[in-house]
Amino acid sequence: MEISSASSLLLLISFLCSAFFLFFKQHSPRSAPANLAALKSYPVVGNLPHLVKNSHRILEWTTDLIPTSPTGTVTVAPFVFTANPANVEHVSKVRFANYPKSEPIILAIRDCLGRGVATTNGEEWRLQRKAASHEFGTRSLRTFIHEKVCHELLARLVPLLTRASRSDEVIDLQDVLERFAFDNTCSLAFDEDTMCLGGEGGEEGKRFFHAFEEATRLCVERAKQPFPLVWRIKKWLHVGSERRLQEAMEIVHGFVDRCMRSRGDRPSSGQDLLSRFTADGANSDEFVHDNLISFVLAGRDTTPAALTWFFWILSSRPHVSVKIREETKQIRTRQPEENGGKLAFTMEELREINYLHAAISESLRLYPPVPMVPRDCLEEDELPDGHRMRRGWILMYNAYAMGRREAIWGSDCREFRPERWLDEEGVFQPKSSSVFPVFHTGPRTCLGKDMAYIQMKVVAASILERFDMAVYAIVTFKCDRM
Repeated sequence: MEISSASSLLLLISFLCSAFFLFFKQHSPRSAPANLAALKSYPVVGNLPHLVKNSHRILEWTTDLIPTSPTGTVTVAPFVFTANPANVEHVSKVRFANYPKSEPIILAIRDCLGRGVATTNGEEWRLQRKAASHEFGTRSLRTFIHEKVCHELLARLVPLLTRASRSDEVIDLQDVLERFAFDNTCSLAFDEDTMCLGGEGGEEGKRFFHAFEEATRLCVERAKQPFPLVWRIKKWLHVGSERRLQEAMEIVHGFVDRCMRSRGDRPSSGQDLLSRFTADGANSDEFVHDNLISFVLAGRDTTPAALTWFFWILSSRPHVSVKIREETKQIRTRQPEENGGKLAFTMEELREINYLHAAISESLRLYPPVPMVPRDCLEEDELPDGHRMRRGWILMYNAYAMGRREAIWGSDCREFRPERWLDEEGVFQPKSSSVFPVFHTGPRTCLGKDMAYIQMKVVAASILERFDMAVYAIVTFKCDRM
C-alpha cells in the first residue's frame, strides 16, 4: 500500500534534497559524536553513503535502525532520527523556537502552497496560526463539517459502493476515498461541490482535482533533485517538470481565485472556511488564498490514506468489524429509523462510539499518514536522551517507529489491539501526543484533528454498517452488502 503523497513529499524532500546540501554545509570538520558509532563513517563523506543507499526505503531503514539504540535515537549526520517521546516533547514544545520547519522543504513546496500556515515559521507563522485556530476551534465549524460529511456520504459514497456491490465490481478504495475527501474538503473550504466522486457536470472541479494531484506529484519530483539549483534553473527556463508544475498551479490558483471573487455573488451557508476567513475583513487575500490551498492538501490526502489502512487491517480481523457493528447497533437502537432507512450518525452518536474511535486510533498508531516529521536545528542543542544536535542538522521524529516501540506500547506493540485505548468501562482514553504524535504535538498540533476523527468515524461506521469488504489486491476492495 502506498504512502500518501503528502508523506512522500516530506520524506523525499528531506532525504534526497537536504542530505547532500546539509552535509556539505557543516561549519567545521569536528569529529563525529559517539552516537554515530552504529554506522560506518567514510572519509570526507561521512554517513552520506548510508542515506543515499537507503533513500528508497528511508522509513523502513530508520525504523530498523532506531531499536539498535537504547534511547530510541540514531544519528546519521546530518540527520538525527528519534522515536523517543522525551525528544519529541523537547523539539515540539520545550525548545520549539529552536526547531522550525525545514527551510529546504518550505522552499520546495512554496510555489504550491504559498505562504500559508503550513509553509511559514516564526512570527509570520504565529499570526497565521492564531487566526486559523480561532476558526477551527468553533463548535459551529464542527457541526458544519459533520453535515457536509454526512451529505457526501449518503449522496455519493454509499450509492457508489452499493452499485459496486450489486455488480460484483472490484474498486480501488483509496482512489474512491481520495475523491470523497476532496469533494468534502472543497465543500468545507469554499462551499463548492467539485463532484469528483460523481454527479452531472463538475468539469471544473475535476480539473482542479487532477491539477492538485499533478502539482503535488511534481513537487515530489522537484524535491528529488540533489540541489535546489537544478529545479530553480528549470523553473527559470520554464521547461520540463517545472513548466508542468506551473501549468497545474495556474489551474489550482485559478479555481481558488474564482471562488474568492464570486463569494458575494452566490448563496452560501457562511460556515465554510472562505466565508469565515473573509467575514470581518481582517485577513489579507494572500492569507485566505494560501491557507485554503494548504487546507485542501491536508484534507485530500491524510484522511483517505488513514481510512484505507484501517479497512485493510479490518479485512484480516473480522472480529474487530463484528465488535464495531455490535457497538453501532446498540447506539442505533436508541434512535428511530427515519424515511425507511438508516441515516448517517449524529454528533451525539459519534461521541458514544468508543470502540470504533479506539480501532481508528490503533490503526493510526501503526500506519500514521505522515510517518516522519523533520525539524531544522537552529542552534546546537542536547536532547533529553543525551544525543547532541549540531546547528544546521535536521531532527526527524518517526511516528511509525514510535508505534512499534516496546518501551512505549509494551511487548504487543506490533499487534492491532484497540482495547489498549479503552478503560475498564470501555470508554476511550486518549494518549499523550508525545507518545502518539500522529497529529503532531505542541504549538504545531494539527488544527484538523477533530475534523479528521469526525470524517473517519462517520465513514467507517456507515460503511461497516452496510457492507463487508474483502481485499483483492493491494488497494482494491470488493464490497458486499450485508
